[in-house]
Amino acid sequence: MSIAYGVLKCKAIGRKAGTGAHPHFQIHGIAGGVQYRIAVNVKSQLHPSELLYYTDEWFEHEVTAGLPELPFGFTRLPNRPGGMALDYIRGNLFDRRNLVPLAFDVPGRDNDLNEKLEMYIKRAMDCEDAVLYAYGDPWGPEPKLPDTVFGFVPGSGVHDIHMNQGNSGSYAKDNGVYRDGGLLIHFPADRRWIAIFLAFQSQSWHTDDRTGSPLDWDGQTEHGPSPNAITAPEEAVTIVGAVVLPARRAGFATVTLLNASEQTVLLDGWSLANKLKQKYRLSGGIAPGQFRTLELEGQPDFLKQRGDIITLLDPRGLKVHGVSYTRRQVRPGWTIRF
Repeated sequence: MSIAYGVLKCKAIGRKAGTGAHPHFQIHGIAGGVQYRIAVNVKSQLHPSELLYYTDEWFEHEVTAGLPELPFGFTRLPNRPGGMALDYIRGNLFDRRNLVPLAFDVPGRDNDLNEKLEMYIKRAMDCEDAVLYAYGDPWGPEPKLPDTVFGFVPGSGVHDIHMNQGNSGSYAKDNGVYRDGGLLIHFPADRRWIAIFLAFQSQSWHTDDRTGSPLDWDGQTEHGPSPNAITAPEEAVTIVGAVVLPARRAGFATVTLLNASEQTVLLDGWSLANKLKQKYRLSGGIAPGQFRTLELEGQPDFLKQRGDIITLLDPRGLKVHGVSYTRRQVRPGWTIRF
């Protein structure tokens, strides 16, 4: 593992668009009097060069719950579920189908990655109480070297602000789980979070649960056979609702699935998983175009009232669909809609 993973909590005080052969959008941050540079990739060195980009302007996820309590500066984070670490695949942070490829420099207004990042970072700079959280790999401090972009001394910062798993070839050394990069901007007065997620088109979205290495169709990774590897399933079955807190004391939490396909889907061997990797085994099936509500009998605390994720796994443990919810969304007897 080559990434000393963590999150930088800071105030954004400057920015510069990415240019040249290896462009990065540069953010100047300050935390407790210490200056940092956040280097955000805006172009891939592998084909295709456009990064995958997604922004959630009203981000709600339990991963943010502890962030406001962190001290300003860089905090190392353990690479495990249930904490503040990001994992694009296992954390159900967003629906990857919403990612779009975006070039870093295109003629016109508000149509390239530089301009998207410029808009959000300027918004963070203009708001007095906005706080920026940059997830990635730190460098420095470099006592004798001024920063190459903003000129402060000592030079230090954070990079790898993107998905850090599913890499092949020379970039495979960066693979890991619960160590993905990203940008979160908190506006406390509005109780609002903006999330920015970036990935390379060359990265795999089915990775080994231990190493983060891409899964091959034959079940092999660079570290040997994986029991999880199968042909990537179509997302015919999705999670559309959940009752976390039953209205009746003796009732059960429920999860509702939808089969959007034209064929019956058998759920024997499938399972639901929460953020702590606990699993609830499924059976039976769902007819074409139908909903099925599952009562989670025997595991009363499977869905946590303080916020959790719900992941649907096929018989070999491959993710089919995933959602998340926060404490604020939990109401007695009410269904959370996804």
